[in-house]
Amino acid sequence: MGLTIRHLGVSKVRGRFARFDADVYVGASLDDTSVTAMIDLASIDTGNSDRDAHVSSPDLIDVARRPSMLFRSTRITGSGNDWTVLGDLAIGDVTQSFTIAVDFGGVESFPGGGPRHAGFEAKGEFRRKEFGIDIAMPPGVSGVMLGDVVKVELDIQLVEPDTTAL
Repeated sequence: MGLTIRHLGVSKVRGRFARFDADVYVGASLDDTSVTAMIDLASIDTGNSDRDAHVSSPDLIDVARRPSMLFRSTRITGSGNDWTVLGDLAIGDVTQSFTIAVDFGGVESFPGGGPRHAGFEAKGEFRRKEFGIDIAMPPGVSGVMLGDVVKVELDIQLVEPDTTAL
């Protein structure tokens, strides 16, 4: 899972979370289909260990208070290649509605008779301040240190489970 946020209003910082878990249940209909994802916020990697430590600190995310981010779908709509997954995003003790735009890449069987693979690209954004994630500016310092909008991007490949072993 990748993320992008503005820094000082002039550039973007990109990062990713190295530890996460997702569960996709494909039901007989969209109403029976669900997505759940849990992200370990301490696993942030922006390519700069000092910045990662600061982002994880009580100054920003405060991973001691907010160890994870949890998404649970509530509804899936769409057709063809364009889908929308609506759900609830929880960071710490705050939960907000969250919408993910999904581009379905298709389904292909693995060469040689292996399982089918489905590909998706997904994008969404949320405002960090709505989850209580703010940055305290030092006395006498003004300006925008960090943007409020966090953009999330996912490239997902799902593999059809082997049901013969059941």
